Amino acid sequence: MKHPAGDAGDAGPVPPVARALFPADRLELVERYGQLLATDGVVRGLIGPREVPRLWDRHVVNCALLATALPREATVADIGSGAGLPGLVIALARPDVRVTLVEPLLRRTTFLEEVVVSLGLGNVVVRRDRAEALHGNQTFDVVTARAVAPLERLLRWCMPLVAPAGALLAMKGESAEEEVATASAVLRTLGCAVPTIEVLTIPATPPGDTSSPGADGTPETRVVRVTWSDPARVSLPTSGGRGGSRAGQRRTPRTKRRRT
Repeated sequence: MKHPAGDAGDAGPVPPVARALFPADRLELVERYGQLLATDGVVRGLIGPREVPRLWDRHVVNCALLATALPREATVADIGSGAGLPGLVIALARPDVRVTLVEPLLRRTTFLEEVVVSLGLGNVVVRRDRAEALHGNQTFDVVTARAVAPLERLLRWCMPLVAPAGALLAMKGESAEEEVATASAVLRTLGCAVPTIEVLTIPATPPGDTSSPGADGTPETRVVRVTWSDPARVSLPTSGGRGGSRAGQRRTPRTKRRRT
């Protein structure tokens, strides 16, 4: 990938806290991805130039923590993947999972495809589409989203893609509680269980590292986990409207015909 001279940024080396979240044999790829974000990502308008100095803590570490919440060998759909946050980071941190990056904008999918080829990521598929295009066709063990839309809207896009025993993991930060409360009606309509808000951290943080810090300086990521209330009764709608659970759908009564 090329970028105009003078527009390149410098992500710098992978910091110790980020190294703790990736396999040792993936660290070179992680550093290359960070550099691509700091250069081509800025030039193409995928991230702002002011984000480069905090690329590792605000973006990469934040997303890598989400990877710790995934089951082994899971299938993952990252909705509105943008520059690959969190989807590409998950693929780098978890070689065992299969990630589908769902993004409707051509300039973004072009960047994502180039990164996948450049880094040789065999566990990633890029799909240029909206989430609704996958409704009724595919489901995933985990659906992720970061800075895409309020939870109330996100549920209608993402839950039809969640397998009966799967989950939506929405990265929401400090707005998590408020968004869950606002989305209560949609949660009931779709047949979702009461969401849980999880704070993901790593067991030990190198001294002096305050990437995405919690109250004690430990890096953390806040995630809203949404599952189905009754996996055995899940039906998968073909649009983001009513659906998700048969219990939430009305059936048209049948009229018996009399024989004459």
